[in-house]
Amino acid sequence: MQHLAESDAAHPASHDAGACCHGQAVTADAASAGSHDASHEHAPQSSDGDAPTRVGGVREYTCPMHPEVRQRGPGACPMCGMALEPVSPRGDEGESEELRSMRLRFIVGAALSVPLVLVSMGDKLLFGLLREVASARTLVFVELALALPVVLWGGWPFFVRAARSVVSRRPNMFTLIALGVGVAFLTSLAATFAPGLFPAVMRGEDGGAPVYYEAAAVIVTLALLGQVLELKARSRTGAAITALLGLAPDTARRISDDGREEDVPLDDVHVGDTLRVRPGERIPVDGSVVEGRSHVDEAMVTGEPGAVRKEQGDALVGATMNGSGTLLMRAEKVGSDTLLARIVTLVSDAQRSRAPIQKTVDVVAAWFVPAVLVVAVATFAVWMSVGPEPRLAHALVAAVSVLIIACPCALGLATPMSIMVASGRGASEGVLFRDAEAIEVLHAASVLVLDKTGTLTEGRPRLVDVLPTEGVEESRLLRLAATLEASSEHPLAAAVLAGAADRGLEPGRADDFESVTGLGIRATVDGERVLLGNERLLAEANLDGGDLSERASALRERGRTVMFLAEGGRVLGLLGVADPTKDGARAALDALRAEGLRIVVLSGDEEATARAVARELGIDDVVAGVLPEGKVDEIERLQRDGVRVVMVGDGINDAPALARADVGIAMGTGTDVAMESAGVTLVRGELDGIVRARRLSRATMRNIRQNLGFAFGYNALGVPLAAGVLFPAFGVLLDPMVAAAAMSLSSVSVIGNALRLRRVGASRTSP
Repeated sequence: MQHLAESDAAHPASHDAGACCHGQAVTADAASAGSHDASHEHAPQSSDGDAPTRVGGVREYTCPMHPEVRQRGPGACPMCGMALEPVSPRGDEGESEELRSMRLRFIVGAALSVPLVLVSMGDKLLFGLLREVASARTLVFVELALALPVVLWGGWPFFVRAARSVVSRRPNMFTLIALGVGVAFLTSLAATFAPGLFPAVMRGEDGGAPVYYEAAAVIVTLALLGQVLELKARSRTGAAITALLGLAPDTARRISDDGREEDVPLDDVHVGDTLRVRPGERIPVDGSVVEGRSHVDEAMVTGEPGAVRKEQGDALVGATMNGSGTLLMRAEKVGSDTLLARIVTLVSDAQRSRAPIQKTVDVVAAWFVPAVLVVAVATFAVWMSVGPEPRLAHALVAAVSVLIIACPCALGLATPMSIMVASGRGASEGVLFRDAEAIEVLHAASVLVLDKTGTLTEGRPRLVDVLPTEGVEESRLLRLAATLEASSEHPLAAAVLAGAADRGLEPGRADDFESVTGLGIRATVDGERVLLGNERLLAEANLDGGDLSERASALRERGRTVMFLAEGGRVLGLLGVADPTKDGARAALDALRAEGLRIVVLSGDEEATARAVARELGIDDVVAGVLPEGKVDEIERLQRDGVRVVMVGDGINDAPALARADVGIAMGTGTDVAMESAGVTLVRGELDGIVRARRLSRATMRNIRQNLGFAFGYNALGVPLAAGVLFPAFGVLLDPMVAAAAMSLSSVSVIGNALRLRRVGASRTSP
């Protein structure tokens, strides 16, 4: 059956597979040496014209924040310390070795840090009970034994990355972590084995000096936790690629010149091959129909529900699903030229182009670390010059206090704690954030781009209008239509049959069934000839729709697909099928418009239908009839105007645009590929989830700024005290233990403030 509203599938123009942007690369070794200019070299190009993926047989990796950094094999970026990612992910990497390593280090670190904290604090908490079991000296060595593997083995990656940051003159968060851990641990070692270096006032009755092993171990453990969470989020890029690649069949049935058929691997299919596609199979490659008729589900490409009729000469897209007919096709695009392969490339490129939120903190660290070092050195120099005796001991204590109180623990927690709490709160509201960047950017976006089918609409065609002529019962009209549609393979037939079933109507028996291409269907029911189709089918039978034609035009303007039904030379009425808008969509969009968002509909559907839906929801900006690559182009056009763009979709065809947008939002009722490509998933698929997500994003960023204020506020107050500004007037020199307590208090303040995000409700904008 071929209804009036059925439209041919559009297909993208072919691309030159050999066209490639030949860029420059900076090797990791060159970057770490700080000689970027001297190390610029052209990245090697693969033989098939794709972007460089291998160097000397080894996969090439790059930094998501610094794409100019390239190296053979995985590792850490010498400029920012982030884990490198493959230039061209295959989607089959699975869990990375670095993630497994960081998780193991975190588990061991946490297992040792808990008893370490209990031992270090147990004497006070248990009112000296531990002193009855072991001496203070013994407990110090127990702390050392627990902290040693955590700091040296668990924290080793941080020390390596910190060293690279120093060599490349780009201090970052790892520089801060290594500095804080190193100072706390080395000071503790000095207190353990050479307590005489410390002033008498700093030593206890047994002559021992204070140690900070628990601080060093806890800093390492928290930093490892942050790395595990970050690596897990970034590893989902590969999951999206795997889902996309899994759409393509493994083999194709090729017909040789002598008529012999055989199943061959997809890699062995060449342009010009004749292939057989049996019912229920996926189209193996892009091509065109040579022989046969069928309906093909192209939702992967167009995002529209229902299948498209295919016959000789029609184009086919690889990985789309064939219906009940058998097709012979000619292969025209294979390998990296297929639409599916291009979608995979678009998703992987867009996802790798994102920069993490930690970049902001690293910029701060670039100024913070040198400033702390300058203050510590200046403090040491002043005490050595004018301080009381023993000058060396006082100078060392003051400098160490400065470094300890300026430990980056609170600064390092400021962002991830808020993100972790916000992510949990979002999950309870049906909003899943994929990464920190989505939370950071979402509230600042000014343009909201929405796919139509499955996003604004339910994505399932339904019978919405049954309009009989005078004297005809609605039940009779619908039963006759269902009787004809019961023999049809057209996707709209399911909507008519479902509508009849909802009304308790059973289809009758149809004889002499006939499908008329582009017009509709005909059959004999109870001895009468019945027609169901468009106005051209009526004209062919010399029938006039009369007043129904005007009503049909009005329905089409509202996005309906209209079918006329006639029996025995008389028009009995018409049916309207539509994909209705989601409940609450208008209210959610009104709320988003009130926040100043510009709303755009971006759909693969025909313009009349897209505009009808947009008009119903009060949306003026509509871009229709676009395929996946066109959606990406539209997103990039908006971004070139200097605005941040949020893209909302649910289908495979939306995946590249979701990945390219500043923030992609996927409907949880949609495809897995869309959800893996997006930064946010709305579990219930409701548009008001966007409102909740934006409000939580706004509250989270405010919370992060508050946390950073706590972290730097403690430093602004504590560093001068640690340096000894009160000593000349009051004779007060900050004890390193007090500095450690202040450092811990700043971390507790950050954590407590972040936990306030758990109280952010759907209608609240701030904690």
